[in-house]
Amino acid sequence: MSIPFMNLKRQNGALREELLAAAARVIEHGAFIQGPEVKAFEAAYAAFQGTAHCVACSNGTSALHLALAAAGVGPGDEVITVPNSFVATSEAVLHCGARPVFVDVRPDTLLMDPARLEAAITPRTRAILPVHLYGCLAPMDKICAIAARHNLLVVEDAAQAQGAELGGKRAGTFGLAAGFSFYPGKNLGALGDAGAVVTSDEALAEKMRLLRNHGAVQKYWHEIPGYNYRMDSITAAFLSVKLPHLERWTELRRARAALYAQELAGSGLELPVEPAGARHVWYVYAVRSERRDNLAAYLKERGIDTVIHYPL
Repeated sequence: MSIPFMNLKRQNGALREELLAAAARVIEHGAFIQGPEVKAFEAAYAAFQGTAHCVACSNGTSALHLALAAAGVGPGDEVITVPNSFVATSEAVLHCGARPVFVDVRPDTLLMDPARLEAAITPRTRAILPVHLYGCLAPMDKICAIAARHNLLVVEDAAQAQGAELGGKRAGTFGLAAGFSFYPGKNLGALGDAGAVVTSDEALAEKMRLLRNHGAVQKYWHEIPGYNYRMDSITAAFLSVKLPHLERWTELRRARAALYAQELAGSGLELPVEPAGARHVWYVYAVRSERRDNLAAYLKERGIDTVIHYPL
């Protein structure tokens, strides 16, 4: 018996008939780009995250870029983030012509350390981009308090944190906006690349909608230079099929994580933690070991897949 790191065939197979029916509806009406399914998913996902607006887009990287660009981050600016995220976090900053400045993370949570944050702020600092790594929210109360003192924007990298909470507030409700990824392996995964930005700032949402569609308010009427960051209709339809299942899937993940914590106690592994007041959604259950490579080889011999997040 082998235990794969991820089994998307199993999850998608359970929804096969619903997914096929959703695709058939889009094929029937033929509005493949920015069709009614996109607006329907945006409304449902905004409600799920507890924000006024959701702007669906092509992937998680474009989501972060849209949020930063629409907020006015540009050349000469600095954006404070963390060094242990996927490269997309820094790419989004660089795409704006800005410079990422790295602040180290707490050793227990692997999330941005607010105690190190103020020392990184300079006159060029425009925004803070905390990463909700592995499905757990960064200490947003402290980060937002520091941002407010220095008049800085806060954009959340919530690519891995769909449905995560801190103090009863969901990811995406702390800063100006938050970018999410629906890459197939995410807790809410598309059948391809996809992403979204949530915000309760109406002007920002309108600017992002403009930017994602070549800066156009209507076909061939381009007010500003934009990007081709649109979500297609079939992807939105698939996500709408999956979204009602997300809470149940999250509770299953949380139950498995609790079981891991119980069974691995005393094993010598450094286990992940769930901070007080947080609702961790366990996109990844990341353990640390002084003999990491040996452990991975040992597990592989027994048919258990592991992945290093992140190897570089």
